[in-house]
Amino acid sequence: MPTPIVPNLWFDTEAEEAAAFYCSVFPNSRIVNVARYTDVGPGPAGSVMTVEFELDGQRFVGINGGPQFTFDEAVSFQITCQTQDEVDHYWQRLTEGGAEQQCGWLKDRFGLCWQVVPTGMDEVFADPDPERARRAMQAMLGMRKLDIGALRRAADGDES
Repeated sequence: MPTPIVPNLWFDTEAEEAAAFYCSVFPNSRIVNVARYTDVGPGPAGSVMTVEFELDGQRFVGINGGPQFTFDEAVSFQITCQTQDEVDHYWQRLTEGGAEQQCGWLKDRFGLCWQVVPTGMDEVFADPDPERARRAMQAMLGMRKLDIGALRRAADGDES
């Protein structure tokens, strides 16, 4: 059996709030365990130290470690969506209080970066016709939330 890889996410004090938010966004998600600081510290006794949670079966740990470290675009989580409705759902929910970025990237209200990507996008960019791939790439560079229909139309040279 392979050893599971569990991403650990460093928050200042919002690990529990973030875990609850992410569990509300993704199906089949749950908070597994909450551990609290004792009187030994380093956080205030009784405050949340770590939160273990699962997002659609993927385990995560949120750590309330203080303000020393923050998220940036060097690490992001990719959500591969089967439909445009799914893209729209995740985009809308994860940008609540966050910020849209270019090419399907966003930063949520906790500063964590996500890529919301429709299936079929890789085949558009890997098209053996380099002109089709170029047109699709040009279209994507003008998007924030990705639209697979618009990318395919761009690849086809359809300007409408």
